[in-house]
Amino acid sequence: MDGSIAPMVVMVTGIVTTGGVLILRPITKRLGNLIEALTAQKRLPDRGAEIAQLRDVLASIDGRLALMEERQDFAEALLSSGERRLPPALDRRSVATDA
Repeated sequence: MDGSIAPMVVMVTGIVTTGGVLILRPITKRLGNLIEALTAQKRLPDRGAEIAQLRDVLASIDGRLALMEERQDFAEALLSSGERRLPPALDRRSVATDA
């Protein structure tokens, strides 16, 4: 080899290496972040089933609360009517004891 070719090969190799690092470094950083995010996502348990179960429980509680509100409104309506009558079963007993 000629003495003038060796410095040129070293210079071209240095330029190509520096250019490759400058171009590929951001790409490899993004790829590393993506791989890290995917592995972190695989480590976390799936919360979908747990959230669905919580929604079912909340729907059940909501239904029971609505039923209690309806019963409360009915009881308040009975009490506010002003008429205090005995149920028919108790009226029959009083008729039977009076006779």
